Amino acid sequence: MRTARQSRAFSLVELVVVIVIIGILAAIAIPRLSRGAGGAAHSALDANLSTIRNAIAMYAQEHKNAFPGPDSAGFTNKLTKYSDANGATNASKSSTYMYGPYLYAIPPCPVGENAGSNAVLIDSTNSPPAVNTAGGEGWVYNPTTGEFVANTAQLDDKGKAYNTH
Repeated sequence: MRTARQSRAFSLVELVVVIVIIGILAAIAIPRLSRGAGGAAHSALDANLSTIRNAIAMYAQEHKNAFPGPDSAGFTNKLTKYSDANGATNASKSSTYMYGPYLYAIPPCPVGENAGSNAVLIDSTNSPPAVNTAGGEGWVYNPTTGEFVANTAQLDDKGKAYNTH
C-alpha cells in the first residue's frame, strides 16, 4: 500500500487570494497614513498658536494691557527676555526686570508656504492681520489688537484656512 503524499506548498489560488487581501488592506491603510502628516501639522499649529497666544495674554496682563511689539524684534524680545513694568527688556532677571520670559523662543510655523520659519510679520493696521507670504515669515501679528495667526492662505484638510485657527 502506498501512502498519500501530503502537499506542503500553497496552491496558486491560495496565493492569489492572499495577494488580493493584502492589496485591499493596503488600499485602505495608505490614504489614512498619508493624512497623518497633515494632521500632525494641524495639531502642531494649534499647539503653537495656543502657546504663543497665552504668552501674549500673560505679557499684556502684567504690562497694563499693552501687547508686545511694536516691531518684530520688540515682539520677540518682550516674549523671550525679562522685562520691567514698562516693557523694557533685559537678558537677566533683576528686581527691575522681574517679568517673563514668557517663551524660550518663538516656535516655527508648521504649515503654509513658509513652514519652518519662526519670523513674525507685523501688521498693525488690519484686524485680523493680513497674510503676506512674500517676506518668508511664518507668523503674522497685530501689536495693536494682540491677534496672532499663521502667515498662510492655505487650507487644512477640512477646508478651513490655517490663518483662521
